Amino acid sequence: MIPDDRTLTETGLAPAQQGRILLIACGALAHEILALKRANGWDHMDLQCLPANLHLWPDRIPAAVEAAVVEHRGEYETIFVVYADCGTGGLLLEKCKELGVEMVEGPHCYSFFEGNTAFAERAGDEITAFYLTDFLVRQFDAFVWRPMGLDRHPELRDMLFGNYERLIYQAQTDDPALDAKAREAAGRLGLSYERRFTGYGDLAVTLERVSGRE
Repeated sequence: MIPDDRTLTETGLAPAQQGRILLIACGALAHEILALKRANGWDHMDLQCLPANLHLWPDRIPAAVEAAVVEHRGEYETIFVVYADCGTGGLLLEKCKELGVEMVEGPHCYSFFEGNTAFAERAGDEITAFYLTDFLVRQFDAFVWRPMGLDRHPELRDMLFGNYERLIYQAQTDDPALDAKAREAAGRLGLSYERRFTGYGDLAVTLERVSGRE
């Protein structure tokens, strides 16, 4: 509801809502988006995160995004969806087109953190790589080890990861503690370890464009 002391503009938004941007994002990206907002002074951008564990059921992501867009459409001049395809098989892109909102380009966060072009160029050489981001290093047990049943059935490791050779930690930040946790995760999975500093990659570029302050 718009307060009585506000007058609607021609766009149908109250003056206080003009220029406001809502980012509807995967919860796995919250830390990175907030860091970019602080660093760039994007005070006109608000963040609403959907549960990170939706990635365990990618088919539920489009409906969850739609519900959030519909709920907040009248409150912001721009709504931007901070998800890549994320296993939806193109369904999220179609839903965003239907809703008239944009989303991040790329197949998944590993790609846009590295940069979609660079990731695509490496893809053929990294078919046996398993990737972790800062978020997944922090939440390795909650999002990898336990959901795959390895806490209960460690014998499944070779069946699930037998065709992988490397764990590549795509580091968004320089954090020795996360590096150590990622190296430990590689050992638990029986994989060789590589740390690759990506920073925020195409996520930073995209949000800079969306902010309107390039």
